[in-house]
Amino acid sequence: MSTSKAMQQSFALRFSSGLFLAFWCLLAAFPIFWIAIMSFKSPVDAFAASPWDVITGPATRANGDGLSVLDIAVGLVVLYFAIRWAFTRLPGLLQQYCPPGMIVLGWVFGAILYAIAFVLVFFSLMPLILGALNSIAGPLGTPVLGLTTQHYVAVWAENEFYRNFLNSMLVTAGVVTVSLTVGTLAGYGLARSGSDLAFWLLILALVFRALPHSVLVAGYLPVFINSSEILRPIFGEGAPTLYGQPWAVIAVLVAINQPFTIWMLRSFFQNIPAELDEAARVDGCSHFQAFRRVIMPVMWPGVITTGLFSFLLGYNDFLVTSLLLDAQNQTMVPAIAGYFNRETTTTDQVEAVAAAVSITAPLFLLVMVFQRQIVSGLTAGAVKG
Repeated sequence: MSTSKAMQQSFALRFSSGLFLAFWCLLAAFPIFWIAIMSFKSPVDAFAASPWDVITGPATRANGDGLSVLDIAVGLVVLYFAIRWAFTRLPGLLQQYCPPGMIVLGWVFGAILYAIAFVLVFFSLMPLILGALNSIAGPLGTPVLGLTTQHYVAVWAENEFYRNFLNSMLVTAGVVTVSLTVGTLAGYGLARSGSDLAFWLLILALVFRALPHSVLVAGYLPVFINSSEILRPIFGEGAPTLYGQPWAVIAVLVAINQPFTIWMLRSFFQNIPAELDEAARVDGCSHFQAFRRVIMPVMWPGVITTGLFSFLLGYNDFLVTSLLLDAQNQTMVPAIAGYFNRETTTTDQVEAVAAAVSITAPLFLLVMVFQRQIVSGLTAGAVKG
């Protein structure tokens, strides 16, 4: 699309805005990039005074851990084709083999299977093959960049960080499922309702959503701790306790997040012409059949975008999960905070950094897989049709 001459920006404006955007992206990405480098080094290199030593890892290479020129070249090629295949072939395969009504579930399982396959190939199969090739490659097989995965092995295997990961997935899946189920039905009802009362009730709910989590947790915590005594008149001696139970934390996080979810989905539903509902009703559909068969297929970008925000709430929450869950059922974010807060050696600190880097992988995978739906959903929600 051509731009009129009056609307064209000057070179100085384009250059300065592009430079500012590049600087801001670099500033935002640098901490993640730097701790990712630290997590693959020995403690001596990770906390070295020289940034060059942190990047190259001389002490790590001295321990026999590192990447050769051959490793780097083959790894970059495999990574390039893995990313390209994920963006070009994977969406087509999912569209081809997923049933029409289960495309979102297919995307979720497809992303999980692809992530597992990538980890197995990149971190299990390739080191075996490259180890044999490096032994016969001469100078090309000599380590030039220090790198070790021992901290990740220690975190996930020895410290059983996978338990915290499973707890996070349980809490996050519960929050997303309940929030989207209730939010889609309530958002559709509010979007098609002409009642002013429903609108003002939603405004009050958003005020509740804006309260600090510390205020809400202060009200929930005594009830959770004394829940067995409170419920004893109803359930008798077998009264359950809410404290430490993931399903109870899911209910709290849903209560916090639900007003925002309903409000956001209501905005998406308002962008869908009411004529679609009327046409479906004329064809013999009930209200719910029109919602399920006609409106929801159009709404998937908005549902995925809203689901991403619900996912981030449950995945990144610290205050609610740290106070209402016990150590056995703790999620990843409070567990990592525990790594940094206790008295540790430099090795423990690097393991804490490796754990912090680990929790970013699902977020990157989620955004990469659903990037088109997220962009489409944000665009649809920003402009009233």
